[in-house]
Amino acid sequence: MSSDPVARLRVVATGLRAAMYAEERIDLPYDRVWGIAADLERELPHLVPFLREFRVPPGDSDRKAALAVGTLGVRETFEVRLAPGWCLMQSRLVVGGMAAVAEDGGTRFAVLAATRPAILQPVQWMYGGLLGERRSRAFIRTIAQRAALR
Repeated sequence: MSSDPVARLRVVATGLRAAMYAEERIDLPYDRVWGIAADLERELPHLVPFLREFRVPPGDSDRKAALAVGTLGVRETFEVRLAPGWCLMQSRLVVGGMAAVAEDGGTRFAVLAATRPAILQPVQWMYGGLLGERRSRAFIRTIAQRAALR
């Protein structure tokens, strides 16, 4: 598999037939952009509209169990793999991911969201067709806006 995290995430998105996938160049340094993306506990609730909190245990491990709490109080456990330029979060229902690489003084950034169970595929196709592109571009815009403020 490619050592380029964005290329790897693109392959994952294709394999999952992700409802939400986008990649764009952000005209900010990689360290600022990835600093926002990797700060899951503080930043993810600002990036995902239906997420109230995302609890990640402290420590240096690149693999952790995190707890997502939705705006309606629904809780879901996620396995999180976090490394420089790479984040993959998986629960029993959904997969989310972000990736970034430095590119010409800026950052190429990608985001994905997909459902896991086959029974949810029709929902994923509908969501992808109606909102996936718009929602993923909004996610990237919000990352860029928050990174610009740091």
